[in-house]
Amino acid sequence: MELGNISKPTYSPGPEAPGSSTPGVVTMAHGFLRLVQPNPLPTELINFEQSQSDFSQEDSHELLLYELGFLVCMAIGVLFIILVPLVGCCFCCCRC
Repeated sequence: MELGNISKPTYSPGPEAPGSSTPGVVTMAHGFLRLVQPNPLPTELINFEQSQSDFSQEDSHELLLYELGFLVCMAIGVLFIILVPLVGCCFCCCRC
């Protein structure tokens, strides 16, 4: 095992993003993310010096509009989590 020069170490370049072997999957994932979150983050709403009482209803509406895609995906996920076992139970228990 070679230690090299301990007093003046040489560092290799940092980690590199691997070349994608599945460009179709990468394109599909980026397309989904652009579909779910098409709007940029409203950075003017993020102000830590501002107190909570200064946060207006218009600001909360804009923030909810930003998060709308994630909220819809979460609602569909919860719906599937509830409906799929329920339908499976009905098919298993009510076999006529």
